[in-house]
Amino acid sequence: MKEVLRFENVWMHYHSKQGETVALQALDFSVLEGEFVAIIGPSGCGKTTLLSLAAGLLIPTKGTVKTDGGSFGYMLQKDELFPWRTIEKNIFLPLEIKKADTPENRERALALAEKYGLKQFLKAYPSALSGGMRQRAALIRTLAVDPDVLLLDEPFSALDYQTRLSVCDDVYKIIRNEKKTALLITHDISEAISVADKIFVLSKRPACVVASHAISFPESEPLKRRENGEFSKWFEILWKELNA
Repeated sequence: MKEVLRFENVWMHYHSKQGETVALQALDFSVLEGEFVAIIGPSGCGKTTLLSLAAGLLIPTKGTVKTDGGSFGYMLQKDELFPWRTIEKNIFLPLEIKKADTPENRERALALAEKYGLKQFLKAYPSALSGGMRQRAALIRTLAVDPDVLLLDEPFSALDYQTRLSVCDDVYKIIRNEKKTALLITHDISEAISVADKIFVLSKRPACVVASHAISFPESEPLKRRENGEFSKWFEILWKELNA
């Protein structure tokens, strides 16, 4: 499989009146096409900075962020649906921004919405949907422009625990069905184990990779993975590394 994203000796410094803050140091890792990669780390270690670098929103102070030229989609912690637009029009928004609002692209976006259970909500406004359905709509909006790689910034953190488990399962299946590469950042160890092919563990700020693991389960769905006896073993390993 080819690399779609690579961080090579990446450092990120922020400057303010109070001085310099080093967010990332000597960060090295790669994401292969078709992988679901999770990055875990303590709060405030620079995970969101890492995603901003991957998306090209920031330039590293030192080192290189390499991509294969493919397109990226960014899914935020909150759904950020515009309350004055219907779900249908929210899904079309990236097409409008990227000047790709063609009948063919609209048809593809609507087909995704219908395929994944949003058909009856297309003319509704976000306030009429549950938190889980709103997040599903946010994912379909991200997929509307057919990105090669999805960057997921703790996309389930705003949901209650039960909804979070269900939506995580839904989002995982959609990403796998659509054969997308995904990079998820989270501080939730269980969440990472339940979805990832590979997990990178970051240190406290300034963050660097302290461990990496290939994760393999006979089960693919997140909820079924959580029931596997190996799940608790992986949790213990990652907990120790995260709190070392």
